[in-house]
Amino acid sequence: MKLISFSKNLVLLILIALLLVCTKKPNVIFSEKENQIDIFFNKRFFTSYHYSYNLVKLVFLPIHSPSGTVLTRGYPFEEIDGESRDHPHHTGMWFTCDDVNGNHFWNNTEPPPQILHDRILKIESDRNEAVLSMVSFWNDSSGKSILEETRTMVFSFAPVIYTIDFTFILKALDITVVIRDTKEGLFAIRVADWLNEKDGSGKYANSKGEVKEAGVWGKRANWMKLEGKKEGKTYGIVIMNHPNSINYPTYWMARGYGLFSANPLGQLVYQQYHHEKEPKELKLTLSPQETATFKFRMVIYEGLFSVETINELFADYVKLR
Repeated sequence: MKLISFSKNLVLLILIALLLVCTKKPNVIFSEKENQIDIFFNKRFFTSYHYSYNLVKLVFLPIHSPSGTVLTRGYPFEEIDGESRDHPHHTGMWFTCDDVNGNHFWNNTEPPPQILHDRILKIESDRNEAVLSMVSFWNDSSGKSILEETRTMVFSFAPVIYTIDFTFILKALDITVVIRDTKEGLFAIRVADWLNEKDGSGKYANSKGEVKEAGVWGKRANWMKLEGKKEGKTYGIVIMNHPNSINYPTYWMARGYGLFSANPLGQLVYQQYHHEKEPKELKLTLSPQETATFKFRMVIYEGLFSVETINELFADYVKLR
């Protein structure tokens, strides 16, 4: 009952916060720099979007909670004493896949292949909500662009919660593009060691009530959360999958060492792992100019969030087209 009461109070806090926003100045601010956009919620630094030509993919790093605690691992951008240094391709928060026409975009740390930022379509902020939209190109091992990605992100916040809605649209250019089933994908965040399940305080739970890596890995669910404590305070990350997204509900590549990923494109691999009868290959195939849409919501919060609270947020999310 205590968690349910907290859920109602949380909703009330969010509504009050929205009603009290009366200033004309935006509370979500974008600060553009060379190859980087810094994002602030109510003057508090949230994250940076990195798109340098030297990177193999587009990265958000570091990611902070509403009170300023860092939720992502620094490596390999920053080497911190005592921090894990496995999987150098796990960098902050990112979106990519490992087998696209035979090109391995996920595991590589040196280009090619490479995902390159091309241009910003929209960058605007109004009070407590903001939109950032851009175009990038997925270049294969020969440097040829095979996919155009249009990415739109809507940022909003309340006292103890940050919300980002992601829409990724992949369009095949002048050739057919085949994305084969692989466990290495798709929309991911590498969390700080203290938040992982293996060595830290974190614990996974999905929308079906399954818990921990052993219970959730490679299974479908509407949403997944990872919640843990640092210095006596509770923090959490929820990723939700929208029904209008490819192969909904997504499978989850949730690893105890700290990789938290929604991967709708790993169908055959996951079904085989769980010994499903007659596993089926997805093999997403896009003819020239054909598109595929992926939609996720990421919620970053502080304090205990009940299943009821998350289901309320998910119900609100699915109302969006």
